[in-house]
Amino acid sequence: MKYNCLIVDDDTDLSAVTADCLEDAGFSVYTAATATEAMEKLDGVHLILLDINLPDGTGFDLCKRLRTETHIPIIFISARTSDTDKIEGLDIGGDDYVPKPYSLGELLSRVKAHLRRCYSERERFGDVDVDISGRRVYKRGAEVSLSAKEFDLLCILAQNKNTAMSKDKLLFSVWGAYNEVEPSTLTVHIRWLREKLEDDPSKPQFIKTAHRVGYILEADI
Repeated sequence: MKYNCLIVDDDTDLSAVTADCLEDAGFSVYTAATATEAMEKLDGVHLILLDINLPDGTGFDLCKRLRTETHIPIIFISARTSDTDKIEGLDIGGDDYVPKPYSLGELLSRVKAHLRRCYSERERFGDVDVDISGRRVYKRGAEVSLSAKEFDLLCILAQNKNTAMSKDKLLFSVWGAYNEVEPSTLTVHIRWLREKLEDDPSKPQFIKTAHRVGYILEADI
């Protein structure tokens, strides 16, 4: 899995150097010089490096806004090194605080650590992240509310990506061996998952019908 990082900093020279370091480590990197530009580049981002002083506001304000929409890791990068700033950054939802000037090696290590923490025990397809241990699902970083059975069904499909799962197998795995659930219940739950996770539920990109078999979640591994 290739992770996407967004650097939000009006110091374009430093952003370029940092981006080169992350790209050399195998990440895809986007940059934004303002909070407004950052909000336009959130799709598919797995981690944000966020400066505090921005031309159109503060990184603190942007972090507060982001935390109403996404749980992706946010690492503050700033020349403001007072304990007050560090505490505020962490209290409002930042995951880490790295003072400038920073070591590229140390920053890279912290980026990798936060990505491991956030995305371990997860399955991903397209812009959907399934946090298996936390029983949470995110689409483009925003949490999606699923029922317990919807989540269990999604997990079975996600953990068997690109494998056609029979209806009987799905019913057994989600509702149990001695369930009296009608097959139509499975069809309804699949429809609900598509409505919540697919961009066009009528033409699903991921959760597809496997003709004469059941269902399959098609995605790059």
